[in-house]
Amino acid sequence: MRIITQILNAQIISNQEQLTQALRQQGVEVTQATLSRDLRDLRAEKRAMKDGVPRYIIPPDPVVEQKVLGIDSGLAKMSIRSIEFNGIFAVVKTRPGFANAVAYDIDSRGDKVILGTIAGDDTILVIPREGVSREEVEHFLTPKR
Repeated sequence: MRIITQILNAQIISNQEQLTQALRQQGVEVTQATLSRDLRDLRAEKRAMKDGVPRYIIPPDPVVEQKVLGIDSGLAKMSIRSIEFNGIFAVVKTRPGFANAVAYDIDSRGDKVILGTIAGDDTILVIPREGVSREEVEHFLTPKR
């Protein structure tokens, strides 16, 4: 399910056929029944984008996050090693292998502050929304201990 989540977060997928193709490109073969069950377990929804094109999305849900990521958002926050800025963009360094989980946490909580993230293995590019200050982004990203 983690790979499905990554695909749905990275691409515009409008139907199960497109998702099946994207999974094949990642080397994953899946039956339609399994894919339907996984989408249901992820609580994936189809929502129309601004241009009217439907897209699968996975709404924030702590149960789903823990099932997919295997960690909770508190652990994701504790995985942040450093935050540096270049202009309005933030670069977040995490423990190796934790960038996707932390980026997912940032994206699911930050809809008012964060436009989106791009994650690698241990690095995340954080793109703030228009008009959001560096201080607001830093406050949002700084783990509360």
